[in-house]
Amino acid sequence: MVKRKGLPEIDDNVLVTISNITPYSATCTLDEYGNAEGMIHASEVSGKWIKDIRKFIKTGRQYVGKVLDVDTSKNFVTLSLKRLSKRAREMKMEDYKKEQKAEKILEQIAKKKGIKLNEAYEKIGYLLQEKYGDMFIAFEQVTKSPDLLIDKGISKDWVQIIKEVTEENTQRKEVKIKAEIEMKFYTPDGIDRIKKILTDLTNKYKFNVKYISAPLYIIEVKTDNPKLAQKNLREQLTTAFAGIKDGEVAFKIIGEK
Repeated sequence: MVKRKGLPEIDDNVLVTISNITPYSATCTLDEYGNAEGMIHASEVSGKWIKDIRKFIKTGRQYVGKVLDVDTSKNFVTLSLKRLSKRAREMKMEDYKKEQKAEKILEQIAKKKGIKLNEAYEKIGYLLQEKYGDMFIAFEQVTKSPDLLIDKGISKDWVQIIKEVTEENTQRKEVKIKAEIEMKFYTPDGIDRIKKILTDLTNKYKFNVKYISAPLYIIEVKTDNPKLAQKNLREQLTTAFAGIKDGEVAFKIIGEK
């Protein structure tokens, strides 16, 4: 379970689990904030008038709530379910899933340091959340510019081990980029010309060429950077087909698989 220190701030979006429902309100636990409790008034459950809030929320279910008020002396938070857009709820869930991935990385960091996950949170996890908002953002940053973490006050020792573990967990997945080519010539040597063009492409760029049925062919490229590979493939094919005479060639990039 992803953890955060202290209590959220007003207007933060948080994950809550409903623990009890009465006709006038619902109590809940703040899933990321330990034992902190919250309350949702019946008027803050839905934008519609409702007679029974149990038709809209269920005990044991998880929801995204917006923080309206924070009482630090009582470790208690007042929340709203209705003051969030659908997109805001989706974004919170997306961020939470990323933070779950970050917690798994933190757990591996803890193992390398010979400490428990709770201790890793105390030593570095909460600090990263304080500096970056989320550990996930910090872990992304460390693979690009580790010095920026040092500038934020993170020790070189921690930055090095964070970088090592993060890179181990973020190896890019190799995918296939394909281009569908339609090629035909109106000369007697048309077949030979097609073979030569495809052979030259294979030799020059290490493409994998598949014959579908005349005049259709598929070119495949393996890559760990789909966006760049699509750009390069488009430029390479455009250049290769630019000077063709007595024939027709058309192609389209059909994405990754």
